[in-house]
Amino acid sequence: MSIQCRPISAEEHLAFIEARGSASFLQTPAWGKVKPEWRSESVGFFVDGDLTGVGLILYRQLPKVKRYLAYLPEGPVLDWARADVKEHLDALVAHAKGRKAFAVRIGPWLTHRRWTAQSIKDAVADDDVTLLSQQQPDETTLVGTRVRNALLHGGWVTDEKGEGFAAGQPKFNFHLPLRHDDGTQKTDDELLKGMNQLWRRNIKKADKEGVTVRTGTRADLAAFHRIYLETAKRDGFTGRSLSYFELMWDALNAEDPERMKVYLAEHDGDLVAATTMVTVGDHAWYSYGASTTAKREVRGSNAVQWQMIRDANAAGCAVYDMRGIVEGVGADHPEIGLIQFKVGTGGEAVAYLGEWDRAINGPIHWAFNQYLKRR
Repeated sequence: MSIQCRPISAEEHLAFIEARGSASFLQTPAWGKVKPEWRSESVGFFVDGDLTGVGLILYRQLPKVKRYLAYLPEGPVLDWARADVKEHLDALVAHAKGRKAFAVRIGPWLTHRRWTAQSIKDAVADDDVTLLSQQQPDETTLVGTRVRNALLHGGWVTDEKGEGFAAGQPKFNFHLPLRHDDGTQKTDDELLKGMNQLWRRNIKKADKEGVTVRTGTRADLAAFHRIYLETAKRDGFTGRSLSYFELMWDALNAEDPERMKVYLAEHDGDLVAATTMVTVGDHAWYSYGASTTAKREVRGSNAVQWQMIRDANAAGCAVYDMRGIVEGVGADHPEIGLIQFKVGTGGEAVAYLGEWDRAINGPIHWAFNQYLKRR
């Protein structure tokens, strides 16, 4: 059996994802256009001539040296249950080596562990538990364990001590399942009943206060961005430019006109909350959110989330993905409010396998990691 990794067209790449049902939006061909500071390439995996997987590789050049980090955020897109995962990844490394990469970084979009809302609440309430991983997961997937072992035995390394979002894509994420175990879609009433009392009360209050939620156009990104910068200043993070969101809109919606949407929650003519949502197949992501300090009592943030959840459900999505959470669940953790907000939806925390590196040139890879640590 021969496995090859070689360039493919954006059309072949997208067709594979569509046939599969979904993949991370970070692995769509369009995402390469959102990251112009990286050189992007669509690749396919071929087993005896049959296409078995795809990937978006982002190449980042080292300063002053023509060597690259080959990065596949939340990728590649493979059937991770295959017995030949190691051989697929070996083919990826061989391809990247031919592109003068000093290392390959992957982030398998694969759930390894899962905690229900009740387990998360139990962890938050337990003074002896400060990290979610200290709480017994409700499920540990066999395929996740197998892939992790294949990576360890295949020479891949990961930093499992890292917490939060600094190293790359978040390892811990929050999902709201929109389907029953038998695959049938949940009703909006079932989703609402699954939420905690505070969420239901806030959704009801927003409705009573007259908050309206609408989907906007590209022109509405400016209004979203205005309160996004207000949120960034209030919460102490560095916001992205308006041009970034416009580029994201143009690239993703050129690939699929339903790929990215902007939502605006308004009260008496005032914008009180705004969000963006991205959908690929049967998976929808809450990607960015913003709210004003004024009129927080009308609960625009809950209203806009509820509208996105209902829209994702109406579109037949399997998961509404609220993206990253940090692992810390201690009462004094600075991000505890984020996980408490998300767990109120009745969803679940999932841990992916995280990001893994395979060095091609050991000394350059070591120097690169030292550079990252100094930043």
